[in-house]
Amino acid sequence: MKKIVLEEHFLTPALAGYGANVEAFIDPEHFRHYKSRLGDFEDIRLQEMDAHGIDISVLSVTTPGVQVEPDCAIAVRKAKEVNDMLATVMQRNPTRFSGFAHLALQDPVEAANELERAVKQLGMCGALINGHTNGEYLDDPKFWPVWERAEALDVPIYLHPANAPDSAKCLDGYVELLGPAWAWTAETATHALRMVMGGVFDRFPKVTLVLGHMGETLPFVLWRLDSRYKMMKHTHTLQKLPSQYIRDNIMITTAGSCDVPALLCSMLALGADRIMFSVDYPYESTAEAVDFITRAPISEIDRAKICHLNAERLLRL
Repeated sequence: MKKIVLEEHFLTPALAGYGANVEAFIDPEHFRHYKSRLGDFEDIRLQEMDAHGIDISVLSVTTPGVQVEPDCAIAVRKAKEVNDMLATVMQRNPTRFSGFAHLALQDPVEAANELERAVKQLGMCGALINGHTNGEYLDDPKFWPVWERAEALDVPIYLHPANAPDSAKCLDGYVELLGPAWAWTAETATHALRMVMGGVFDRFPKVTLVLGHMGETLPFVLWRLDSRYKMMKHTHTLQKLPSQYIRDNIMITTAGSCDVPALLCSMLALGADRIMFSVDYPYESTAEAVDFITRAPISEIDRAKICHLNAERLLRL
């Protein structure tokens, strides 16, 4: 069965210095393995795709990228450079690679313009944003130019995790809870909920946000979000209950979650039309991810939707 994957990362030498705070809590042996693959495009990566039946990989900059760069001009320049480089990789492998644009959200208007350039001129299918930008979140009205342009272009924004701008006291003393083990999930789920509660999807109802890692736990808390919204004071009055925005405006991927119970729960909560297969390369095993989706106890039509039909529809691949 055809397979398209959407959360597949790379790193360039110009961006390598931004990831020191991520490297700090990863076992050195594992990080060496990841680093050897992040800078590769057409050797190890394509071999793994071929070996495990991955037809198309949508490439994106690994976290955090230029979003932690304090100098706006440098961030804008580096984002454009990496998008130009990615476009060259895509042109060399037009049937195997697509890409998500890297955006310097330090200047939201420039980021919106770069998104349009990346889609219309470079052939990319949306953008991937690595969490907050220097502590600012995507529900802030300053970022509305980006959402307006994404809606006009009819392309999704993939919200990928990053380290929080400050450390939660409850994580102190437990390095095992940092980063992708747990802290990123809490940070990214909260970021997405800020967009829901802040009315971003009321203002831009045609926008699609993509969340990896089986939806960053949101498919599992829909009932409680609605229940508590009804009794809480409101920062903004929404047009719909919170769960409906998650069902209408958010799609999820299986990246980093090869877990049958989580998949079945997500299918019940959101429907098979809202889920897309991914690996989270190179941080997860391509072989394990493919074996998971191949053996999952779901119908063949749902498997086809998750493996490629939903991504083809959303990304027009």
